[in-house]
Amino acid sequence: MDIFNILNMIGGLALFLYGMNTMGSGLSRMAGGKLEGVLEKLTSKRILAVLLGAGVTAVIQSSSATTVMVVGFVNSGIMKLSQAVGIIMGANIGTTITSWILSLTGITGDALWLKLLKPSSFSPVLAAIGIILVLGSGNTSKKKDLGGILLGFAILMFGMETMSSSVSGLADNPSFTNIMTAFSNPLLGMTIGAVLTAIIQSSSASVGILQALCATGAVHYSVALPIIMGQNIGTCVTSIISSIGASKNAKRAAMIHLYFNLIGTILFMAAFYSINAFIRFSFLTKPANAAGIAVIHSLFNIGATLILFPFSDYLVKLSEVTIPDEKDKTEEIPVPEETVYIDERFLARPAFAMELCRTEVREMANVSLKAIGLALETLNTYDPAKVSEVIRLESVADKYEDVLGTYLVKLSGENLSVSDSRSMSIILHCISDFERISDHAMDIVKSAEEINTKGLSFTKKAKREIETLSSAVYDICNLTVESFCKDDITMASHVEPMEKVIDTLTKRIKENHIKRLQKGKCTIEMGFILQDILAGLERVSDHCSNVAVEMITIYDNDYSTHEYFKTFSPEEQDGFNKEYRNLVDKYCLE
Repeated sequence: MDIFNILNMIGGLALFLYGMNTMGSGLSRMAGGKLEGVLEKLTSKRILAVLLGAGVTAVIQSSSATTVMVVGFVNSGIMKLSQAVGIIMGANIGTTITSWILSLTGITGDALWLKLLKPSSFSPVLAAIGIILVLGSGNTSKKKDLGGILLGFAILMFGMETMSSSVSGLADNPSFTNIMTAFSNPLLGMTIGAVLTAIIQSSSASVGILQALCATGAVHYSVALPIIMGQNIGTCVTSIISSIGASKNAKRAAMIHLYFNLIGTILFMAAFYSINAFIRFSFLTKPANAAGIAVIHSLFNIGATLILFPFSDYLVKLSEVTIPDEKDKTEEIPVPEETVYIDERFLARPAFAMELCRTEVREMANVSLKAIGLALETLNTYDPAKVSEVIRLESVADKYEDVLGTYLVKLSGENLSVSDSRSMSIILHCISDFERISDHAMDIVKSAEEINTKGLSFTKKAKREIETLSSAVYDICNLTVESFCKDDITMASHVEPMEKVIDTLTKRIKENHIKRLQKGKCTIEMGFILQDILAGLERVSDHCSNVAVEMITIYDNDYSTHEYFKTFSPEEQDGFNKEYRNLVDKYCLE
């Protein structure tokens, strides 16, 4: 073992870790946050949570990432501790997939099909396909992500092969053999495994390193077994670090992860070595191989889940005893409905973070819709309760804008897919429009309060005109919010004709008011109030138009609203005009 072998081993380890990170990131972007979204919603049954945790972890190739997301879910109040237990158990099972993939490096044999299964045979082909997809995909996100996954896998396997070949010469090194023999001590082996995994914060990576060392022939199963047990404990460090500064329930979720692996390891080690004291397992003295490491890793995690699954509630209680409520009752206070919060822990998973932002901005859109709907009702029949609700909703919309804007700025520096970048642009442009709609709802409510306080009233004709305009404004808001939430461009294209109709209605109502004023049927004071109401309603429709046009134009990377209208073909213009005339008939004034 000379300096060049050491350099090769370090280089192989670097490529191995980089490949694993690249492949995991590509898989996460390919999933687009959808798999993690399933975790958030479909965890009512614990056995289903186990299966989902295993499936998501197998796809994103990181149990640490899954458990960190669980800590974030619990911290945000999205998930209960009882739901988190199943996902944590499943994540431990899902992470064993990586060790099985890496075990392919240990395949030997002269048969053609065995040679084809060796990573050294198919990795170059995957690398070639991957680089073609990456370089030739342009802005096609899915192809680029797929290429990144293939390249990451090829780099991962190349790093594994490099590590294995660089340490193969240690088989005849007495010093290395003595060190490996010392690790057969269960406590020392567990400590080494836990420390290594805690440092690199990935049990999959540390298991891969152990599998590479098996190429020396000096790693016996008596050495590998306690190291694997320690690796399962060391991987809990990531979730514990993630829970720092989080709520007590989030800390408890991290402790559940630790207790699950710790108790499982203690039970496994106690049972295994107790039986070994009488039976003496002969395989312990044999050199371990990559496939054998994968078997042990899988048996432990599946076995621990089967044994501890019936005692899931006790794991929750144990975490609550460890992180007690004590005298601090602040967390028992219900979270106010006005609170808007997106956990920054999700920034590490950009695809899922964007999915959360999309969910939150849809909530914001519906808050604005509800606010304008209630405000319009107060114009017809004044209700103090509805006024108070509009004030509350306007405050919630303000918080949404602040939280989403700040969060998206932080997220903008992450590696986002093309579709996620598009979503970010739409959200950043639209949150101010939704917030302004709620502001105008407040203005309308103030006008309604003034009318009620001063005992004023509109003429019957003016009241009917405002009701017609209010109906059109609510319809355009409802159409805008629905098209935004469904990301439906076709639906969004119907917003602009309605906006033009509202402009027309506003102009006619103003003209009618002037005629009534000239005939002495209306007062100047009511005219000022009417002017404020009309201005607010017209601006609401303008903001709806902004949202719809933003949705449409961003697909063509065109952020100019004015340019959008210039691109209408004669057929499109005819269709626009026809729809406009139909809407004029629908919202006609007397």
